[in-house]
Amino acid sequence: MSAYAVLLTRPLLAGFAAGVLISLGACSAANPEAPATEAGSPQLSDQPHDRERAELHEQLAAAPAELQRKSQVAGRAVMPSVAYAPMPLSVQADALPPAYLGKSRDENREQYQKLADNPVHAVAETPVSTFSIDVDTGSYANVRRFLNGGQLPPQDAVRLEELVNYFPYAYPLPKGDVPFGVHTELAATPWNPESRLLRIAIKASDLRVDELPPANLVFLVDVSGSMDRRDGLPMVQSTLKLLVEQLRAQDKVSLVVYAGSSSVVLQPTSGSDKAKIRAAIDQLTAGGSTAGESGIQLAYQQAQQGFIDGGINRILLATDGDFNVGISDFEALKQLAADKRKTGVSLTTLGFGTDNYNEQLMEQLADAGDGNYAYIDNLREARKVLVDQLSSTLATVARDVKIQVEFNPAEVSEYRLLGYENRALKREDFSNDKVDAGEIGAGHTVTALYEVVPVGGKGWLEPLRYQQAVKADSPAGELAWLRIRYKTPGQDVSKLLEQPIQAADTRAISQASEDLRFAAAVAAFAQQLKGDTYTGRFSLADSAELARNAKGDDRFGLRGEFVQLVELAQSLQTASNLSTTARVQQ
Repeated sequence: MSAYAVLLTRPLLAGFAAGVLISLGACSAANPEAPATEAGSPQLSDQPHDRERAELHEQLAAAPAELQRKSQVAGRAVMPSVAYAPMPLSVQADALPPAYLGKSRDENREQYQKLADNPVHAVAETPVSTFSIDVDTGSYANVRRFLNGGQLPPQDAVRLEELVNYFPYAYPLPKGDVPFGVHTELAATPWNPESRLLRIAIKASDLRVDELPPANLVFLVDVSGSMDRRDGLPMVQSTLKLLVEQLRAQDKVSLVVYAGSSSVVLQPTSGSDKAKIRAAIDQLTAGGSTAGESGIQLAYQQAQQGFIDGGINRILLATDGDFNVGISDFEALKQLAADKRKTGVSLTTLGFGTDNYNEQLMEQLADAGDGNYAYIDNLREARKVLVDQLSSTLATVARDVKIQVEFNPAEVSEYRLLGYENRALKREDFSNDKVDAGEIGAGHTVTALYEVVPVGGKGWLEPLRYQQAVKADSPAGELAWLRIRYKTPGQDVSKLLEQPIQAADTRAISQASEDLRFAAAVAAFAQQLKGDTYTGRFSLADSAELARNAKGDDRFGLRGEFVQLVELAQSLQTASNLSTTARVQQ
């Protein structure tokens, strides 16, 4: 197509976008003082302007595809052009008048931990793999926030294990006096016909809320200026009030806030006095700098003041992690949380906000503080974490849980662990009870996936010229030996569980359980978002199809939502590829 024809088509799209934006701006200007939604209202994210804005995004995204289709019908293919790519969401938002958007957004300076994918190991050289379990789910909700906002997430924001562990699975319950059940399953890998996918599944014993020990909770809330936005403090207030409704008379809550300094807003108050707790939450306002370290110190003091022997003693930190006063060094803050966990008080982090969000700090603080990390992108997620899974969030049934897998060189030539990059342990750490590891809450499910290459299969590594062939004197038919160490709450000496994993149990992926097939689809999706290093020609469409056929009961609709997110990522990736192609051709 000629350059002249391209120039003719561009004004059509530009004019369409400009016309819609001007119309919306006029509507906003005509009503600059629209009534604000009450801070605690569940309708926080369901306002007419939000719906109009979403429709605008859809129309802008659809325009290039429709333009190309019409040109092709006319007998000419439209040359991809950067002008046809959907306008990035941030650009669209900045084009809207201030009255439409409300608070202006900060420059995007979100922080994520940069981690290389786990490497491939040759069993002949490294037969043992050791890591700590992880029950955090914040990465999935954060990835969802990016996709729903019209952009692919940064690769460093994607942690495979947190995407996989976000979903509930129907794993076998524990038997006997152990706090969790252990199950393994082996199937052909969907994206690699030469390898097998090994799933290690852990299911903790569950507790009803009325069975939980008395709880001493400290709400630690960031009320600094960076939280003065709709997805900041107002979302925090709505989230905490959902938890307040679950409190019992034997529970007590304190409220600590921090901005330029920290203060106690609510002394320990019985869960039966819900009106008083809600009123304290409702009166919070945001403004000022962020002295996060002093707030954490004060919260631990409050937790010690109300400490319950044999009960749940936990701080719930709600923030965007943007600390800029006092101790703000990453390692120093982690060490503070690690030191304080020795007092018997754990730290759970709840992430909020965008643009300046420090996800690395939130995830690592929770790990160091013997807690868990979740990102709250909407009230549905808040309900999942603090209502539907309250027992898992608050009550720990096993501490310092470590997994070690020893692969049999007679059956397996190569392997790689999917995810858990920042949970890797040395082999000697497994039996060292001084080495910290992850906790499992009541009812939690934990999934670990290995991709393994059977002996004789084509792996990733080139054979060594000078290494002698391994002569393995190992039990026939055993793929690997699984070891798990854990501590029961209040104990300092770990217990050991061991069991074999049989090689003969391999199934075709179509014959595998729904849980394994769905977990495989999520793992494939996470790898695709991070760059497709190992998934070959297995596409996002393949991931969506695999997940769609493994939705099962899907009581809460989470698996159905996942399929929609994969399809959304596919559309965004296609638009990104078209834009890249256009820039190359220009």
